[in-house]
Amino acid sequence: MIPDQRREHILKLLQERHVLSINELTSMLAVSHMTVRRDIQALENEGKVLSVTGGVRLAARLKSEPSYLAKAQLEVPAKRAIARAAADLVRENFTIFLDAGTTTLQMVPMLTDKVGLTVVTSDFNVVGHLMEYPNIELIHTGGVVSHADHSSVGQFTAEFLSKVNVDIAFIASSSWDVERGSTTPSEPKVVAKQQLLRIASKSVLTVDSTKYGKFGTFRVARLEEFDGIISDDRLPQSAVAGMREREVRLELVSPV
Repeated sequence: MIPDQRREHILKLLQERHVLSINELTSMLAVSHMTVRRDIQALENEGKVLSVTGGVRLAARLKSEPSYLAKAQLEVPAKRAIARAAADLVRENFTIFLDAGTTTLQMVPMLTDKVGLTVVTSDFNVVGHLMEYPNIELIHTGGVVSHADHSSVGQFTAEFLSKVNVDIAFIASSSWDVERGSTTPSEPKVVAKQQLLRIASKSVLTVDSTKYGKFGTFRVARLEEFDGIISDDRLPQSAVAGMREREVRLELVSPV
């Protein structure tokens, strides 16, 4: 088999088995470990598979997002560590944007003592928590309500954002990888997130490693378009290497 045929065969095997070990693939294909690893790397570079410890799995298409309440209970230590690193970037008298998401919500208690802070957000949960802090100027974007995400989305939200200046936008994502960038299965979310990239002096993607290797139908931005990414240190080494090659600014934090 030539390499292209072998890689197509690997994809067919993964469609049947979902996850395969390196040893299984060397036996099925009758090739060396080195050849299998090269094939996996080539497929990963194309965004078709994701390396896991001792093996490989298909990149997963995200057709819909879990509910806000379901997401709030997932990966809490990692989200808290990411939120802490993000909050450390916020200085006195900053205007920041907090995107809708359970990671950005973790930032809220870490911001309440910031002097002269203005928070712009599309997230109703952020608004609810910060209502109790009159020292923080609080602005909600308005827009069409996404019940699943407890937030506003769409063109109205984007139009509002075109009228504000933001020092740092902290942007959430349900799915991301090196090849496809930050993606979403929800088209109404795209326009507001892309507007943020235009109006913010600095944009930071705050996203945990469990969302890596998944992709939605709609691309928000390439990873290179963000000024920085904060994730946790369980991110696959192949992903870290890919981002370093593209000169993506990546900060990895340890969940505690």
